[in-house]
Amino acid sequence: MVPGEARSEASGKVASQLRKGVLEYCVLALLRDGPRYGVEILDELAAVSVMTTSQGTIYPLLSRLRRDGLVDTELRESATGPARRYYTLTAPGRTALAEFAESWPRFRDGVDHFLTASHGGSA
Repeated sequence: MVPGEARSEASGKVASQLRKGVLEYCVLALLRDGPRYGVEILDELAAVSVMTTSQGTIYPLLSRLRRDGLVDTELRESATGPARRYYTLTAPGRTALAEFAESWPRFRDGVDHFLTASHGGSA
């Protein structure tokens, strides 16, 4: 094994697990200001390196969000190719996003508590 390889595999796994937990809410947040199509969502996520994901992840997620009633879809003609499916946040989607936004600081602070505080364990 190459030195540092195990650490980079572990950090990649950690980032992947964290991303899985918050990806749907990041997508909902991207839709907060208006409709977007799939590749546009992927590009916006990729602008923040730890949120980069693939079409194989995002499209099943968008389908699930649609089934759950958190987003609606609409096909729109495109001047540069085939019609695109645009995703729009629904009222229940806005509620889910608001609940996440309210919970996130407490959750983040709770995790930070364990990462930064000494809890008197034996050395």
